[in-house]
Amino acid sequence: MSVYIWFAGYKERQCVRIIENGESGETKGRNMRKNLIRPVAGIIVLSLFVSMPHYVARADEYDDVISSMQQQETQTQITISNLEKATQATKNSIDMLKQQKEAVQGNVDELRGQSASLQSRIDGYEGKLTDLSSEIEQAENAMSEASAQIVQLNGELDALKAEIDERQILLKNRIKSVYEKGGSKGMLQLLTESNSFRDILNRYVYMDAMVSYDRKKIAECRKLQEELKTKIDEVEQRESEIDAYQNDLDKKYEELEDLSDQAQGLLDSTNQNLNAEAGKLKDFDSQLAALDKTMKNLESQTAAAQAQLARQIAERLALKKENTGGAYNASGTELEWLAATIQAEAGGEAYTGKLAVGSVIMNRVKSSAFPNTIVGVITQNMQFASYRSGKVALIMQQGASSACVKAAQEVLGGARVGDYLFFMTKYYADYYGISEYTMIGNHAFFYRWVTKEKEAAQSGQTGESTDQTTPGSAQENSQTEEIVQQQQEDDPYNGEENADNEDHEEYDDESDDDE
Repeated sequence: MSVYIWFAGYKERQCVRIIENGESGETKGRNMRKNLIRPVAGIIVLSLFVSMPHYVARADEYDDVISSMQQQETQTQITISNLEKATQATKNSIDMLKQQKEAVQGNVDELRGQSASLQSRIDGYEGKLTDLSSEIEQAENAMSEASAQIVQLNGELDALKAEIDERQILLKNRIKSVYEKGGSKGMLQLLTESNSFRDILNRYVYMDAMVSYDRKKIAECRKLQEELKTKIDEVEQRESEIDAYQNDLDKKYEELEDLSDQAQGLLDSTNQNLNAEAGKLKDFDSQLAALDKTMKNLESQTAAAQAQLARQIAERLALKKENTGGAYNASGTELEWLAATIQAEAGGEAYTGKLAVGSVIMNRVKSSAFPNTIVGVITQNMQFASYRSGKVALIMQQGASSACVKAAQEVLGGARVGDYLFFMTKYYADYYGISEYTMIGNHAFFYRWVTKEKEAAQSGQTGESTDQTTPGSAQENSQTEEIVQQQQEDDPYNGEENADNEDHEEYDDESDDDE
């Protein structure tokens, strides 16, 4: 203010001097202009000198703010890196446990097969033992019948022997009485008492017939005796054979019982091992469930940290917008990656939608907030779900459509559809409460991850301040975790900023029609 007062006073003094000196109008005008230019220049120089410290201070303050933001981003990136390491370690543990579980499952399957085989063998032994028991019973019955028959034949033989002995005694007595003794029954007495020669002959024939009859009976008895002996020998032979057969059956039965007992022992041991291995499987399931819970918790924390980093980047970019345009000298492999990702994310979109997705990727490559290579941007953790699902790799194997290749070539040449760094479907843009986005086809594109409106609405419901939640606060992490859990249940994208467009996804050249 003092400078301007001085300048006004100076002009007044100059005018007074001109009037007093009476100089000519032209000369006076030139002198007056000269006299005016000098103080004006001085005033400008003086103003710049006075304001320069203020601008320097503002620049230093801006640099300090940017540096502080970058430090916060670095810290968040370190947190994300540590979470990723923990996630990878957990994943390695899960893979190792799954391998061990697979090996134990193989043991369980093998033991189950052995158990079934042993049980089948035991069942076979039991069937054979049942058959042998039946045969042994039949042999015992046959042995009993043979023994009874031998007893009967021995009885008959004894009776026949007694009869033979009796007949032999009778015959002996008769012969003795006729030939050896005299008396009324002697041969001589009979002959002398005969009245005629005929009577003698008759008496002799009668006596001879009696002797012959006795001899015949004796011969018959002896023959029968021989037959009985033969029959007894046959029955005894049969009894001996039955006894040997029964002994053989008993031996087989004992052998089968031993085999059955051995198999039963193996079965018991196998079942014990099977139960032990099955117990290990349950332990593996319990450990895997715990690790799965840990993995989900780590993924939730990683997603929350990713969202926090996105907001931190958005806040920094809001202070100074980066120029993410320009061409990119890509290799053939990078062109394949870019075209395949465009097709995986926007294969069913119009050509502008394909360009928009390609623009997001290239804007990230050019931005200081993301990796500076195409492959680095696409493969960045928790970013492109189409890469994590393997769809990008599948399209690269089959070859991207000509429309997607053309869109990739255009964005590599510098073409852009906006300066967007993020995209997702409208549903999730509204779900996250993204404050400003542009719809291109089925995707919502935006430059900064700002959710002021949603956070204000949430704060209004809870009676809290409408200011944005401080990145990294417990409230933000809790909200982000709920979002991630909901994402995992619905699984439309399972990523921070983009999604697989399942309803529009195509892997063939039909997407060229959109062009």
